[in-house]
Formats: sequence, structure tokens, C-alpha cells
Amino acid sequence: MSSAESPHARLVVAAGGSERLDRYLAEHHPDLSRSRAAQLLEQGRIRVNNEPARKSQRVADGDIIEIDMPAPVPTAIAPEAIPLVIVHEDQDLLVIDKPAGLVVHPAPGHRTGTLVNALLHHVSDLSGIGGVLRPGIVHRLDRDTSGLIIVAKNDAAHRRLAAALKRREVHRIYVAAVWGHLPQDALEIDAPIGRSRNDRKRMAVLPDGRAARTRVRRLARWRAADLVQAELETGRTHQIRVHLMHIGHPVVGDATYGQAAERGMSGPDRGWAAELARRVPRQFLHAARLRFAHPRTGAALRFDSRLPPDLAGAAEWALATTLGG
Repeated sequence: MSSAESPHARLVVAAGGSERLDRYLAEHHPDLSRSRAAQLLEQGRIRVNNEPARKSQRVADGDIIEIDMPAPVPTAIAPEAIPLVIVHEDQDLLVIDKPAGLVVHPAPGHRTGTLVNALLHHVSDLSGIGGVLRPGIVHRLDRDTSGLIIVAKNDAAHRRLAAALKRREVHRIYVAAVWGHLPQDALEIDAPIGRSRNDRKRMAVLPDGRAARTRVRRLARWRAADLVQAELETGRTHQIRVHLMHIGHPVVGDATYGQAAERGMSGPDRGWAAELARRVPRQFLHAARLRFAHPRTGAALRFDSRLPPDLAGAAEWALATTLGG
């Protein structure tokens, strides 16, 4: 167990206290969320003035709150010695440069070999997030998307980073290659996204979907494709891929939302497009930059990741053949 979660804590309510106990604990104890506080209250592990506490009771000035923290239980997920590129690590968080092909969370069909399995092997000072010894994935990347991802080591960091993400204070910038040419150098796609009514494994732009906004800027114009930068303002599932398909410029190599899009090319560009598709081994989408404030210190953090070799090689070919052609 990390030192971030004390096995026993004692809080004295300062002047002006009148909140519900579970809310007060979430606001004043760095390693408790409201749901975690409620869980401990139900387990009888919290006392107020030496009496068993209820989550609905309100604190009063001078109340003495005592918390008996249980040791976090090991997760059922097995640690695995999977190589990881750790870009940054401190007592609160990690930034990982995830390779394509690595699933983030265990799920049906991917019970092992995930980023979480790897983290449990590589990180020795995880706290009991929600009472379970596990890493806190703050946001996700698709299996075939490479690049930067934030991992929290304790409840306080996870809660603050998740709140910053909700407030749009975590800036996530991607690099993608898309088929065809954008109508302008910069644009914003504002289109709600929800689960497809025809295929539950896919997302789609739907009138009753959740609000979703992506800012896109062209970085390079290739012969029959563009290299773009995409910044998420919201974080819906498959957002960049769905939005780019929605405007008619699907991500190169995207087997779900842009399958065989290059076959729609005509004239001399068709052969070029077919060759680019052959050179791109998976969806051309890379999480290239993260900017956010450190959850404990507030210090501004920025991390950058270059295109990995599989995408960089295809981009070099595309540029060379565009300039040469």
C-alpha cells in the first residue's frame, strides 16, 4: 500500500462545518472520493465523536472524525512483464507512451496482455484506488491508437485528473492521416455522438447523441490525403475517427470507419492511395501531445510523442511522392 493512503486518519471539523459527512470526507481527505467514503461508512469504518457514523449525517464544528482504512485488496488482474515506455512518473501519476495493439483494460476477449496488466508489474507504489490495488486509467486510447495516456496512482490524483478532464483542462492532441483533402486548413467538427443503432460495436453521429467537438488543422497536404492535427474538446468513444468519417475524410487504415476508402479514388490518385493504404499497417492515429496541470502541485506539464516508426515511414513516403509527383 502506498503511503498516500493512511491506514488510520483523524480529522477535526473546522469552524463552519455543516455538510453531509460523505461529502465532507471527499472534500477534506485527499484519498477519498464520495463513493469510497460511503463504502467505508457502510463497512462501519468511520466514527464521529467515537460513535458509528452514517453517511447522511451532517458534521458540526469540532466533530472528531476517525477513519480506519482497510488495506487495499489485490486486483484479480494478474501482473505481466509487458514492456512499457514510461515518459514520466512521480508519486501521483504516470504518463505512458502506449504502442499500437495494446488494449488498455481487460475485457471479454482481452483478459490478459493489457496495459493494466503491464502497469501492475511495473509500478510498485500503487494506492488502493476505490479499495482495490490497481492503476487508475484517467482516459483511454483505442487498441490500435498509439501514443500518450495518463495513469493515476492514487484516488486523489485520479479524482482531480478526471475533474480536470471534465472541465476540458486536459489538452489531448492527436496526429492523423485522412483520405482526401479538408475543405479548409482549420475547422471545428461539432456533432453529437452515440452508439450506432445498426451495429452496437460502432459509434455514429446521432441527433440524440452526446455533445462532441473536435478541432482539426491540416499539417500537410499529400497527393490524395491530408496529415492533420486533431484536438479533442470532448472525449467520446472513437470521437476523432467518427467525426472525420462524418465529414467525408476517414482516418487512413481505419478498418471500422474507413474500410477500403482508398478504393473510391479515381484517376492517377488511385494507385497512390492503394500504395499508402498498403504501407499503413493500422489506423493512422497517434496521441502526440498532452498538456495538463499536475493534480497535486498545479505545475503545468507537457509531454510530446513522435510518430512511431510504422506511421512515420508511411508519412515520409507520402510526402516524398507528393513532392516528387
